[in-house]
Amino acid sequence: MVTAKRPRRDPSVAVIDIGSNSVRLVVYQAMARSLVTLFNEKSSCGLGREVQSTGLLADDAVEKALSALKRFRALIRVMKVGEVHAIATAACRDASNGPDFIARAERICGAPIQVLSGEREARLSALGVVAGVHQPDGVVGDLGGGSLELIDVRGGRLGKGVTLPLGTLALQDASQKSLKRAQRIVSEALLNVEPLMAVRGRTFYAVGGTWRALARLHIIQSEYPLKVMHGYSIPANEALGFVRRVRRYAAANVLADVEAIADARRPLLTYAALVMEHIIRIAQPKTIVFSTFGVREGLLYELLPAEERAKDGLACAAQNLNLLLSRSALHAEELIDWTDRFMRVTKQHEDAEDRRLRHVACLLSDIGWRGHPDYRGQQTLNLIVNGNFGGVSHQGRAFLALAVFYRYAGLSAENPPPEQVRSMVTPAMDERARLLGAAFRVAHLISAARPGVLPATHFSSDGSKLTLLFDHKLVDLVADRVGSRFKQLARLVGRSGAIVLR
Repeated sequence: MVTAKRPRRDPSVAVIDIGSNSVRLVVYQAMARSLVTLFNEKSSCGLGREVQSTGLLADDAVEKALSALKRFRALIRVMKVGEVHAIATAACRDASNGPDFIARAERICGAPIQVLSGEREARLSALGVVAGVHQPDGVVGDLGGGSLELIDVRGGRLGKGVTLPLGTLALQDASQKSLKRAQRIVSEALLNVEPLMAVRGRTFYAVGGTWRALARLHIIQSEYPLKVMHGYSIPANEALGFVRRVRRYAAANVLADVEAIADARRPLLTYAALVMEHIIRIAQPKTIVFSTFGVREGLLYELLPAEERAKDGLACAAQNLNLLLSRSALHAEELIDWTDRFMRVTKQHEDAEDRRLRHVACLLSDIGWRGHPDYRGQQTLNLIVNGNFGGVSHQGRAFLALAVFYRYAGLSAENPPPEQVRSMVTPAMDERARLLGAAFRVAHLISAARPGVLPATHFSSDGSKLTLLFDHKLVDLVADRVGSRFKQLARLVGRSGAIVLR
């Protein structure tokens, strides 16, 4: 008897996010610690545009949102998405006709829609930051169209979230577009808010599209070398001066021609800047860090098993790239052990973050092998420094990119890395990247990126001499080129180098 095989469900997962300002569909490749986005589309509907003044979702906004949801449902069918989650936030929970809209939206989506409470929304935003920032310590502020959620986060521990009606559309509506009135509303609402009392000298994590638009504007004006929004940081005193300038520019309509900011966002920038200004003045954080990980990512992170949540998101992203792009995923794992032994024998000082980044660099060390030899360094540097993953600061991105650049391009002064990227790290970090790149050049030359070779080589240090010992079975792999690269590596740690057969 032949039994029909049950079709396997596609591992992809979608989140439909019905926000106060926009309605968005994001499809991820699979439910995983490091999410890979397959598709991302939003429609600026403005559901929360009149909720503060009328208590209702505007009719035209409702129709626009339902139309967007019909397209999203069609896309989900076309993409054969395996699992769909749908959420709605402030506008839908606050408007008296919100339940009717949700009922209509559920019929279109074919899936239940969770209308998040303010506290629940704050928690999911914080979990998104936990998923996307390595060991966060500060307060998460998620500014949407209808509300502002604030919640303390210390590693994976979350405080109690609060929600305030200070979303950009809500503030525009409640103030009747009067900035003086908006300023008074914000000042009164933020007075003695508990999470803000705990952020002094720590980090404020800014989540939400309009705050990301502020970050994009700062990147443009400061001519910052990266366009990656996630992890972009600004010292709080600099951010305070910037948001005050944005308010003046917006009032003078100077921002009208800034193409990098979407038309629908521009009128809201001044309200986002106003809220940020008051948070900085009241709470006095040390740094503002912008996070593209928020409610959607927090929702999926919460659904992961505990052992998956405990994993390092950056390491998981690097492992995925290693599996996808390297010649041998196992070789990269062996390279981690090989560099561990090198660092131990040569007594190189590393803290926990240095070691973490080195291990990630090992996983990324062969992802550029398909490129043209003359351009592998630059191409791989661009791939890493602009990569769509979290769990790393911009400085950490630059370090990883430099280490792999040096692996491909060498250490010659005639072929330096881009100065814009090198300027993002300290001289000590650049030296560590050069050392790691030199180690990669030795390891990959010995092994041709094949597993089983590096474990048969060993390091020994005797005073000023560093020795690389080969098991006898590898005798034919020893060559002058291997010797010259190893001597270069040894010089970087202040030793002479020699190769010996055991």
